[in-house]
Amino acid sequence: MRRPALYSNSRQSGRQPAADSHSAYSPSAYSPPADALETSATADISADRRPWFKRWRVSWQDPRLLWAVIGLMALMMSSLLALSLSNTPRVLTQKDIDAAVLKTLETTQLPSAASKAYEAIRPSVVRVTSYVQDKKTKQDVQRGVGTGVVIVDKGLILTNLHVVQGAETIKIEFSDGLESTASVVSVQSENDLAVLQAHKIPDDMIAATMRSTQDLQPGDEVLAVGFPFGIGPSASTGVISGLKRAFRSPEGQQQMSNLIQFDAAANPGNSGGPLVTMDGQVVGIVTAIYNPSSQRTFVGIGFAVPIENAAAAVGLPPF
Repeated sequence: MRRPALYSNSRQSGRQPAADSHSAYSPSAYSPPADALETSATADISADRRPWFKRWRVSWQDPRLLWAVIGLMALMMSSLLALSLSNTPRVLTQKDIDAAVLKTLETTQLPSAASKAYEAIRPSVVRVTSYVQDKKTKQDVQRGVGTGVVIVDKGLILTNLHVVQGAETIKIEFSDGLESTASVVSVQSENDLAVLQAHKIPDDMIAATMRSTQDLQPGDEVLAVGFPFGIGPSASTGVISGLKRAFRSPEGQQQMSNLIQFDAAANPGNSGGPLVTMDGQVVGIVTAIYNPSSQRTFVGIGFAVPIENAAAAVGLPPF
């Protein structure tokens, strides 16, 4: 069977087919020249080697394109939804909060109220040492040790009068270790109080915070801070045992009233130290302990001058 003709832009040869003497010329009997066949074959090969995007053309009206776009949009929307859900914070419930608090209480050792009160008052507590001069050696000899508390940050210190009375030299040691001499600037003998002025103070001197005694009640917790027998600073806890108590010194030379009675341990050396509430604020100045015997040991009864009286000795206004 003869192959049908493939048309191309190539020119045909000028040669004419030989005429059959027995038949007239007809189109079906025409045979294309060899160069025309070669050009047609080359055209077939060129068509097969076209890029895929030229051989596969999609119309915008092709439904396959529409479904492909819909699928792509659905995939993008699902990815965005998953991302937004993963970034949404979890809402805490009361059960979650209770569990977290319980876990913290079980695993963390919290500081006690007395410990926090001590840390609040400690920078303001000082050691007070009194000296007299030995007449033979002309050297200072320690006469006694007590406690004081800074109530004004320029170096004004409250202590007991009996701690410094008769001293020729007074030395102060601050909580940071700084040592300084001091002078007595005023006294309140009826309440056994003295006000000292330190000659040198720390750069970051912190004064204690004072609090009115008007709302004190028996049973309220208190902290006594000082240098019992020169050891310290030491802290002891107890409660307010009573208010407006009276006390007479063992020698019977002094009678004091309106005192705070407390049972926090206090011993010689605690005199002049602060009596502090659990919020770290000073409500009194420790001034005496009850000693039914001559051994000078604590039997559970101590007395403090209310801070209102002590502040008056410095000239500070009442609460």
